[in-house]
Amino acid sequence: MGKNKKSIYILVFSNFLICLGIGLVIPVTPFIKTQYHFTTSQMGVMTSLFAFAQFVASPIVGKMSDKLGRKPVIVFGLFTYMISEFIFAIATTLPIFNISRIIGGLSAAMVIPTSMALGSDLTTLKDRAKVIGWLSAAFSGGLILGPGLGGILAGITYKTPFWVAGILSITSAIFTHIFLKEDKAVLEREELEAEKKAQEKGSIRAILTLPMVMLFGMILVSSFGLQGFESIYSIYVNQVFDFGLGTIALVLTLNGIISLILQVAAFNWIINKIGEMRLISIAFLLSAICVFWITQAHTHVEVIVATLIIFSSFDLLRPAITTLLTKSSRSNQGLINGMNMSLTSVGNVIGPLMSGALMDWNTHYPYLVVTFILAASYLLTFIVRKHPIVPAE
Repeated sequence: MGKNKKSIYILVFSNFLICLGIGLVIPVTPFIKTQYHFTTSQMGVMTSLFAFAQFVASPIVGKMSDKLGRKPVIVFGLFTYMISEFIFAIATTLPIFNISRIIGGLSAAMVIPTSMALGSDLTTLKDRAKVIGWLSAAFSGGLILGPGLGGILAGITYKTPFWVAGILSITSAIFTHIFLKEDKAVLEREELEAEKKAQEKGSIRAILTLPMVMLFGMILVSSFGLQGFESIYSIYVNQVFDFGLGTIALVLTLNGIISLILQVAAFNWIINKIGEMRLISIAFLLSAICVFWITQAHTHVEVIVATLIIFSSFDLLRPAITTLLTKSSRSNQGLINGMNMSLTSVGNVIGPLMSGALMDWNTHYPYLVVTFILAASYLLTFIVRKHPIVPAE
């Protein structure tokens, strides 16, 4: 990894920037709703359009990056992200806000999975878990810091966070274009292997083996479970346990600190000790137990401990699955990571919609459904263990 460290650091920064921008909109949403007299449903659609655009574009962009190279796609994605932020900053009508979120989702589809694919290209199997952990930490770090930074910048004017994000994005695009290096030999080798496999089965069919299908299913379930849990968390703990804003902020801040430590410092060590598949299995089991625990808890301490275990499990689960996916094939890395992001986006759209609808019926229903799905996923890990993925290096 030594000679590629600079490129990997640039990838980490690009992922952080995109996810920072995703988080920036959160504290500004209530102001936009009030300022322009939008309904809650209209705001929900505006939010989901970002994930929907990611879902549609990610596999297409992933395949494109296999053909054209990673760097051009990442640079164009950062430039597109700048456009989406500037449009959001000047928007005054619902259609323009929606267009901005669609463009933002397209840019995320270009940057995030392509960065994962390039990170795989630039590393050996030995270092891959470490790099995927760094990229996942950048993803989490951006989402954690985005709302806080957005709230501070919105103190100037609600448009300021988006002007700042746009300026940072074009700066990053220029920086990435000048300094990011990609291994042409790796891309050429992947292209030859992809063509060979495509002649035999077709590139998508070539990667849809039983364990791969199971892993893609786990990606969908993990994003669905996380969003199903997280999207209503503040409302749930406020209604059921009378958590104030200060307590909720404390829990989320502690989670952010633990998340960064786990993904940056501990993830690679854990993978080396127990392997990806065992970590995935443990994470599904712990998250299922603790989501159910919250529905039965009686004290604040119980809820806080269970919450931190759940978030920590998800923080390790996604990079573990992603690492295993990237090890499955030397070819089609862009396609694999594009499908990864698409399925994540589907979970990000469905999870909040499901939880919001179920919570209208009964406060505990969303978490009971999430518990069942996570427990079923834990059982599915045993099928994948019986058909292990053999690293393709």
